[in-house]
Amino acid sequence: MFDRTEALEKAMEVFWQQGFEGSSMTDLTTAMGISSPSLYAAFRSKEALYLEAVRHFSETSAAGIFRALMEAPTLREGLAGMLNASIGCSTQPGRPQGCMIALGATHCAPENERIRQELKEMRRTLQDTLRLKFETAISDGLLPPDVDAASLAAYYATVVHGLSIQARDGATCDELTAILAHALAPFDRITRVNDPVGLA
Repeated sequence: MFDRTEALEKAMEVFWQQGFEGSSMTDLTTAMGISSPSLYAAFRSKEALYLEAVRHFSETSAAGIFRALMEAPTLREGLAGMLNASIGCSTQPGRPQGCMIALGATHCAPENERIRQELKEMRRTLQDTLRLKFETAISDGLLPPDVDAASLAAYYATVVHGLSIQARDGATCDELTAILAHALAPFDRITRVNDPVGLA
């Protein structure tokens, strides 16, 4: 008998490092310390295992990204916290660098289209959450009424995904953190008239 959660963690790291198509069954069973029959009995298929591993990543390693955005006392602090959490997720010592969701399955064979669509929807969730936050801030008078909430949300989602790519390419935590001031500058320009002390 094996520890299912521990095995899922090991599978997650393999997929995180190598992607869905780049991870062989041998890679997975070796990392998980189980046989192929045990893997299929517990997770049904490689695809099902991958999707469960991605959800596990979202609920563990990446959970702080949404939490920082949603729980901060101000929108600006939420954005800064989200970006810092994204950097932390992408530069964990002893873990694959980058974000599993941001990097996963942007290209795949036609038979794996379901994987690509699932990750696309997960990436879209961040952008939709940001858009709703910005729309609420506009309604509450914290952002000017002419702000395009959709494009601003797309911008910050793009920054989060870009930080992940930079991390996978070898950027350090300090190098990524230096980007934050530039990333927050557009928000500061938007709110300066309405909120001179930066409390939006």
